[in-house]
Amino acid sequence: MKSDQEAAAGTHMASSRSASAGPRAVAADPPGQRQGTGSVTGSTRPPGNHRRLWRHRLRRDRALLLMTVPGLLLLILFQYLPLLGNVIAFQDYVPFLGFRNAEFVGLANFRALFADPAFWNAVANTLIITLLNLLLFFPVPIALALLLDSLFHERIKKFVQGVMFLPHFISWVVIVALFTQVLGGAGVINQFLLRHDMEPVHIIGNASVFKLLLVAEVIWKDAGWACIIFLAALSAIDSQLYESSAVDGAGYWRRMFHITLPGIRPVIIILILLRLGDALSIGFEQVLLQRDSVGPDAAEVLDTYVYYFGVQGGNWSIAAAAGLFKAVVGLILVLSANKVAHMLGEDGVYRRP
Repeated sequence: MKSDQEAAAGTHMASSRSASAGPRAVAADPPGQRQGTGSVTGSTRPPGNHRRLWRHRLRRDRALLLMTVPGLLLLILFQYLPLLGNVIAFQDYVPFLGFRNAEFVGLANFRALFADPAFWNAVANTLIITLLNLLLFFPVPIALALLLDSLFHERIKKFVQGVMFLPHFISWVVIVALFTQVLGGAGVINQFLLRHDMEPVHIIGNASVFKLLLVAEVIWKDAGWACIIFLAALSAIDSQLYESSAVDGAGYWRRMFHITLPGIRPVIIILILLRLGDALSIGFEQVLLQRDSVGPDAAEVLDTYVYYFGVQGGNWSIAAAAGLFKAVVGLILVLSANKVAHMLGEDGVYRRP
């Protein structure tokens, strides 16, 4: 009898709790959503709110926007406005007549350019030097960044960074002179070899190794400076990943291949894309200073071709056609490499639509 009364009392209390909880459950539902129906009606923001939010962001970031104005003006004046000068690639341009009075010749300048064997020799030399830079120069900053990141003593790390960054600020005239004093016919190495009755090595002025010499000069000058971006990418990797992998027994090389390199892979891909976009622009001053020592057949690149054939030779329209050709090829290389980056799962220069 007593158990029946307790059961009835429990049933009454449960029903009262459910009844009291019912309104709260209904009230807890988010506005615009009904239970059991599955329909959600989102709130729409009036168009005026978007304009007010935009104005608020302009007022909030006006200091940062003003800081970008000088760089934006320089970009417009020296990068975008000169693009209008590409019209002379389709004209018989004479500097004294100007753009308006120049005769329009269509694609005649491009036909004359493509029929010149010296132009294709310059294109071949440019592509070979670019390929050597990608294969030999590009991995060096990554290796330097990994070595610097492995140093634990901060003073030693800063000293090594300063030593590696310094050559970037030296002009190409000084660097070419230094390499000549070391590797030239009367340089330090050959003098040492002659004193010990050994055959001297011919590096400076040797056309067969000239392209490798260019890459070696670029590595000595810019490898330390180029590793700054990779050092920044390495600092963004979570240190807990290294700690957990070390606890699991992963060694240095396993951590490098499974944590470090995948962590900086997006930066590597972006820099490769940017390098391909500038593939046909080899250091003009570097090549110009050493062109006469090996001859145009081995040292002529597109930039020096434009300078000698276009500027000194007075063929302004053909020089502009060569520059436009270089820009179009660079754009095609960037778009193609960016497509490959999308296939590998990376964003690249821009995200896929």
